[in-house]
Amino acid sequence: MASIKQFQVTFDCAEPERVARFWCEVLGYVVPPPPEGFATWDDFDRSLPPERQGSAFACVDPSGVGPRLFFQRVPEGKVVKNRVHLDVRAGTGLVGEERLAALEAECARLVALGAVCVQVLRADGVNESCIAMQDIEGNEFCLD
Repeated sequence: MASIKQFQVTFDCAEPERVARFWCEVLGYVVPPPPEGFATWDDFDRSLPPERQGSAFACVDPSGVGPRLFFQRVPEGKVVKNRVHLDVRAGTGLVGEERLAALEAECARLVALGAVCVQVLRADGVNESCIAMQDIEGNEFCLD
């Protein structure tokens, strides 16, 4: 049996391109080139039927290592806590006050992009510090 080598993470959202571009900034991801035959994604989008225009967008890790992120428009808004969320690894290898300072600096950068800081969870002797956040449409993620 072959093992799965790649996966993508899909977000339901109201504004796919806006949310995708937010995550590009958060993760250092990029928008992939438009499909062959189209100079821009706008050109491609205009070729779709009106009801499908603006309905999806994606971003990718420029190194090819991380998963593709796909954003699809859905009619309903977010109403409950995510069952799955991203952990943005901003404090890897750091501990104590040094880790907290790195997380808070990254939190400030992401708040400037439109994210919301929900809660700073300080180290408790078992777990290191992390920060619970929400993206520009309210999807939960953690800085850890």
